[in-house]
Amino acid sequence: MSGQSAESLAAQARAAEDGAVDEALALVNEARAADGRGAGGVAGSGGGRSGRAGSGTGRPGPERGSVERSRRTEPATPTSHPDHPGDADPARHSAPSDQRAGSRHQAASWSAARAVAGRAGRAAAARRGGAAERRVPLDRALGLTLAEPLAALSDLPSFDTSAMDGWVVAGPGPWDVRAVGILAGQDRPEPLSDGEAVQIATGARIPRDATAVIRSEHGRTDDKGRLFALRDVGHGQDIRPRGQECRSGDQLLPTGALVTPAVLGLAAAAGYDELLTVARPRAEVFILGDELLTEGLPREGLIRDALGPMLPPWLRALGAEVISVRRLGDDPKALLKAVQASDADLIVTTGGTASGPVDHVHPTLSRVDAELLVDGVAVRPGHPMLLARTKEGQHLVGLPGNPLAAVSGLLTLAEPLLRMLAGRPEQEPYTVPLQGAVQGHPHDTRLVPVVVRGEDAVPLRYNGPAMLRGIAAADGLAVVAPGGAKAGREVEILDLPWSWNPAGDDGGDASAERCFT
Repeated sequence: MSGQSAESLAAQARAAEDGAVDEALALVNEARAADGRGAGGVAGSGGGRSGRAGSGTGRPGPERGSVERSRRTEPATPTSHPDHPGDADPARHSAPSDQRAGSRHQAASWSAARAVAGRAGRAAAARRGGAAERRVPLDRALGLTLAEPLAALSDLPSFDTSAMDGWVVAGPGPWDVRAVGILAGQDRPEPLSDGEAVQIATGARIPRDATAVIRSEHGRTDDKGRLFALRDVGHGQDIRPRGQECRSGDQLLPTGALVTPAVLGLAAAAGYDELLTVARPRAEVFILGDELLTEGLPREGLIRDALGPMLPPWLRALGAEVISVRRLGDDPKALLKAVQASDADLIVTTGGTASGPVDHVHPTLSRVDAELLVDGVAVRPGHPMLLARTKEGQHLVGLPGNPLAAVSGLLTLAEPLLRMLAGRPEQEPYTVPLQGAVQGHPHDTRLVPVVVRGEDAVPLRYNGPAMLRGIAAADGLAVVAPGGAKAGREVEILDLPWSWNPAGDDGGDASAERCFT
C-alpha cells in the first residue's frame, strides 16, 4: 500500500463503499421483485418519506445515488419484507405499522437488516484500510484477528526430538548405555554407534544415527549397564522428526483467524514475537433514560440499569474496544453534543428509538444530517432498532431500551457491522430442530432464547422484551420465521459468545453442554 497515492486509496475506499451500497440495494430490489411490492426500512428502498435528495421511488438506475445516499430525517416507508430464508414457505408478509410523526412506517425484514449492517461494516472497513492494521506483541494480541496469514517461520519441530523420556538407541539391542544422558536444550549431542543407547528427556535433540526412542517403562537395564527392550522396537518410534507439524513457509492460519490462546502458542512455536492484526473498532455506549439507577434496589418508579453493565463486555466479545460508557439521561442536548463529539467507529445508544415524548435519537440523527440505513426491523423483540451512518467512517446503532430487545438489536445490527470492522470471517449459519413448538408473530421474525441439548434446541420461557432471565441461561437465540414453528422444525441459531449450562425449570436436562465462541 505504500506505493499508492492518497488519492488512489481514497478512490478505492469510495468504490468499495459504493459497491456495498449497490449490493444492499440489489438485496432490497430482489425482495421487491419477488412480490411486486417494496422492501422495508432500508435507506434508498423508496417509500412515502423522501430525504433531501431523490424522489423516494427507490428505482435502480441513474437516480439510484441520489435516492440511496440521501440524508434522511425520517424513515423510509416500505411495503413488504421477505420471510427468514430458512422458512420453507416463501410467502411474503406485510409488517405492522408504527405511527411516527403522523406518517406510516414499516420495518425492514430481519435478514435484509442484517445484510445491510454487514455491507455497511465492509464499506467502513475498506475506508479504514491499512490504518486499521497494527503489529502487536503476542501478549497483546488475544482476541484480535489476523491481518495476514500466519506462516511458519521455521520447521516445527526445527530438529528431530524425543517424544518421550527414556533411551535413544542405535541399531539392534541389547545396547550399552552411555553414562551421561541428553537433556532438552543441549545442542548437537554426540552421534550413536550401533549397539549404543543413551538416556534422553522429552523434547531433547536426537543424536545423529539414532534408530528409535524406547520409553522408560518399555525398557530395563542390567547390572552391567546394558539396556533390554521389553517389547518390539520399531524404526523411528517416539521420535518427532524435523518438520513433522509444518515446514518453514507453510500457512498455518488464514487472514481473519481469531487470535485465541492456542493461536498465541502456535505463533510463538512458529517463531513469532509480534502479529499483524486488525485493530479493534472503537465503540462508545450512550445510556439514555432518566429512570435508570446504577445501584441499589428499584424504587419510586426508578429501575436498575441492566444495559450499562451488559453492553460493554458484549461489545468486546463482538470485537470492539469500548472507549467509554456515558449516562446521558433523557437530555436531547447532551445526546446531540455527545454524538457530535464522538470519534468512535461505532456509537451504541440504548432506548429513545421510538416516537415517544423523550425519544430523542431520531431528532438527533436529523440534526447531525445522518443517513438512516435501517430504521426499524420486522423482528420481535427489538423492532424499533436502527442503524445510521452519522459521518464518514462512523455508524450509530440505536438499541431499544428493553434488555432482551437490546440483545436482539446487538445481534441483528451491531454484530454484522463489528464483524466486518474487526476483520472476522462470517460464520456459516446452521440449524437445529426445536424440541418444542414456538408461537410466532403473524408478520415478524422472532428471536427466542434457547439452550441446545443433544441434537435439539429447547426454547426458554422467559423471552419477553424486558426479560433477561432467558438470555442469561441461553446458548443462543433461535430465529423463528413469521407464523411460528412446530416441534421438530429446523431453525437457525444465533450463537452467543459464551457457554452456559443452566439448571432449573428453564433449561430442562442440564447434563449436556455446548460451547459457542
